[in-house]
Amino acid sequence: MIAVENLVFAYRQQIQTLHGLTFSVAPGEIFGFLGPNGSGKSTTQKILTGILSGYDGIVRLFGKPINGRQKELQEKIGVLFEFPYLYTNLSALDNLNYFASFYPAEQRRSIDELLDMLEFKKDFVHKPVSSYSKGMRQRISMARALQSNPKLLFLDEPTSGLDPQGAVLFRKIIEEERKKGTTVFLTTHNMMDADLLCDRVAFIADGEIKVIDTPKKLKEKNSNHQVEIDYLYQRKRHMTVIEMPRLRAGISFPYDEIISIHSKEPTLEDIFIQYTGRGLL
Repeated sequence: MIAVENLVFAYRQQIQTLHGLTFSVAPGEIFGFLGPNGSGKSTTQKILTGILSGYDGIVRLFGKPINGRQKELQEKIGVLFEFPYLYTNLSALDNLNYFASFYPAEQRRSIDELLDMLEFKKDFVHKPVSSYSKGMRQRISMARALQSNPKLLFLDEPTSGLDPQGAVLFRKIIEEERKKGTTVFLTTHNMMDADLLCDRVAFIADGEIKVIDTPKKLKEKNSNHQVEIDYLYQRKRHMTVIEMPRLRAGISFPYDEIISIHSKEPTLEDIFIQYTGRGLL
């Protein structure tokens, strides 16, 4: 679905932003592209969506180079920008009707169904976007990204500005899109989104990809293979950390009740810092 080979880009002459990126995204995959501000992830997405040109290297979408195919590609992709791109003097309905006009009628999804799916407040449908909260604007932006039934979906910080309930809803919608066969390219700072949604993740820092793998394998590779055990003994609560192989022989210390056993595997953010030497912000 996406193939990138030795991608190089510079905003200013002799100052490279991207230093030879190479990666691929399979059809139907949710691919996470994770990095701190200034790492090159947004630049990469802008190139993939045809917003930026003037790069070196090979970029293919749907098996073909993207150069000169912007109009053809726009009908196949959906994009959720980090900062909602909406006409604030227009209502949600007016915005969505306007953007829908760029696509063939037979390709468009029902606006009413999209708004229902996104749990948009019905009493705001005809009010101007300028009166919306950030979360409401994010819902309309997601509706805009989905209304063309895209085969390839680019999502930049999709859960930004959403409350926990809204974030859960968006993750569910993204999963439903994948079940339909949609490929998702996800750029985010949110490691929970990446961990819960992505089949594979790429860590990018300073314009270079440091590692690509599944979240599960990254955590397994970088685990210290320890477990934390909380227990009661003689009416007092205790905690101890032991090596996983020791569990095969059973719990050797005295206890009256085991309260919990947790693996001490690293989080995805721990692993990101390990590979890049930097946090996400």
